[in-house]
Amino acid sequence: MNPLLKNTRLPLFSQIKPEHVVPAIEQLLDKNRRQVEALLAATDQYTWDNLIQPIETLDEKLDRAWSPVSHMNAVVNTEALRDAYNTCLPKLSAYATEMGQNEGLFRAYKHIAEGSEYASFSQAQQKIIDNALRDFRLSGIELNEKDKARYKTIMQKLSSLSSTFSDNLLDATHAWKKQITDKAFLEGLPESAIAMAKQVAEREELEGWVVNLEFPSYLPVITYAKNRALREEVYTAYITRASDQGPHAGKWDNTKMMSEILALRHETAQLLGFPNYCAYSLATKMATSTDQVLRFLNDLAEKSLPIAKNDLGELEAFAKEEEGLVELEAWDIAYYSEKLRQHKYDISQEELKPYFSVDNALKGMFSVVKKLYGLVITPLEGIDVWHEDVHFYEIRDGQAQVRGQFYLDLYARPHKRGGAWMGDCVTRKRTADGIQTPVAFLTCNFSPPVGDDPALFTHDEVLTLFHEFGHGLHHMLTQVDYLGVSGISGVPWDAVELPSQFMENWCWQREALDMIASHYKTDEPLPEEKFQRILAAKNFQSAMQMVRQLEFSLFDFRIHLEYTQEKGERIYEILDEVRQQVSVVKPPGFNRFPHGFSHIFAGGYAAGYYSYKWAEVLSADAFSQFEENGIFDPETGQRFLTTILEQGGSREPMELFVAFRGREPKIDALLHHSGLKD
Repeated sequence: MNPLLKNTRLPLFSQIKPEHVVPAIEQLLDKNRRQVEALLAATDQYTWDNLIQPIETLDEKLDRAWSPVSHMNAVVNTEALRDAYNTCLPKLSAYATEMGQNEGLFRAYKHIAEGSEYASFSQAQQKIIDNALRDFRLSGIELNEKDKARYKTIMQKLSSLSSTFSDNLLDATHAWKKQITDKAFLEGLPESAIAMAKQVAEREELEGWVVNLEFPSYLPVITYAKNRALREEVYTAYITRASDQGPHAGKWDNTKMMSEILALRHETAQLLGFPNYCAYSLATKMATSTDQVLRFLNDLAEKSLPIAKNDLGELEAFAKEEEGLVELEAWDIAYYSEKLRQHKYDISQEELKPYFSVDNALKGMFSVVKKLYGLVITPLEGIDVWHEDVHFYEIRDGQAQVRGQFYLDLYARPHKRGGAWMGDCVTRKRTADGIQTPVAFLTCNFSPPVGDDPALFTHDEVLTLFHEFGHGLHHMLTQVDYLGVSGISGVPWDAVELPSQFMENWCWQREALDMIASHYKTDEPLPEEKFQRILAAKNFQSAMQMVRQLEFSLFDFRIHLEYTQEKGERIYEILDEVRQQVSVVKPPGFNRFPHGFSHIFAGGYAAGYYSYKWAEVLSADAFSQFEENGIFDPETGQRFLTTILEQGGSREPMELFVAFRGREPKIDALLHHSGLKD
């Protein structure tokens, strides 16, 4: 009766309870262990059909049970579900390590790789075998028994620490709120933000208005609130989450977690013969060396920093001239930047929101995809979901074949992790019955509907929507028949952002915006003068944004590259050095940004945050082909579909990029699109 063990095409979200989680995972792990041993014992002449295919099926059954649990833990978090989730993490980690260190399994894969059958395999099959042999080595297959045991312990501990980091951040984010009873405190905030604060207060059964640290509440305060003390208070609470500073100092402190995570990652790398965790991380990435990554980041910094300094100088002069502010603090930057943007371009995110209702944004995005790739996207009713705000859609191609399906969960709410992401629910594969339809989770944290109006998005939120949908298309449009390299599986992490950042480009094109943007009350299209002002403001402070991302990338890479047992993690020492090198905004001493940097301490971006900029080079250069041929040129669209989106991880990303672009990528398009080069 356990819904996680039922063989259903889609998860039974309404039936899944915390008490189902541990028994289901334990049962599947036990069954998988026994079946792997049975497969190894059945023969000594291993083939794809008698070993690899059955093991992929076992792995998938486990993934299909764990995926909805992991997802629900992020989007409808409860104490009971969290406990069940965290109980399973060491069990799953131990199993993964056991499989990665299974001598019999390693020999069986080597047998297949060295056998005559290997040459007859498809490129995708060969890639799965090659990746598996690499991963065996990265799992410690060649270690002695003592080091193997230590590796297993480390993996379990890292899994637990990352989850605790994420839990602390979630709890700290939702613990802080500020009740406001005098509306004058909210002066400057858009009416939509004030209405949302009123709605939150009603939800909390409080008088007046409530602001909190969920992004749709935090961002309007830091961007628009005239009350400087309010901006400072909200900034302080936000930037000190899960740390030893701020209003909840020490309560959900991630300091110990960060230190232990870095130490254990370094130990892992050294156990496996790598000098540091960065070198270990790059073993599965597109970049070939730590020097190459540092050269790439430093080169971008060198090109961006002088312009970023000019941007900040202009902002400081504006703040002094407008309001006599002598020194800009961190909680002033967004506020005066928005004022300067409006002063220079007479455009604000807020005035664009009526043109980007949820219905228009989705309908427009689906129209863009139809024009690019000939795909039709329609909603499906009656699908079991985890929250009433969640909707479900289906993608069909020009031959009416189903290519993919996805859940869409757009709005911020309590007990939901912040940020935006795509997760895989079901992965495409070929079975005896035909093709298994891939299914994605698309999750955002946008401002919800207020009152009787539909949800209205900023242009930045539309960019985020397109970004995550790009990830989703990469997962859903694959034509690879084998799980290990289907969709985003097997795609190097520093190439996985290519399809997502690529999709953002259409949000800046008039022809595309005509499909996306129209006034939710009058249906009036986005006026040309507003569009021109959007374009004029596109690269406003782009150099400041560039160096901010480079700060994150260099910080992440250096704390993993330079860790030593003697000196320890040096987190804030290295962060200060990086800021001296590339930053123009110097934050206050209580700033604890790393304590909330879940991308690298609880996500998949450790020693890999540079991937955003790395892949942005690829995406900008790929889009430049559309700029040359027409942004909706059908031939170019089909070529991107077949050479990039449909290939999954079956071939190396550089090989795929060259197949699309006809050459290796150049950095020029990124610099041009960012306004850093004519």
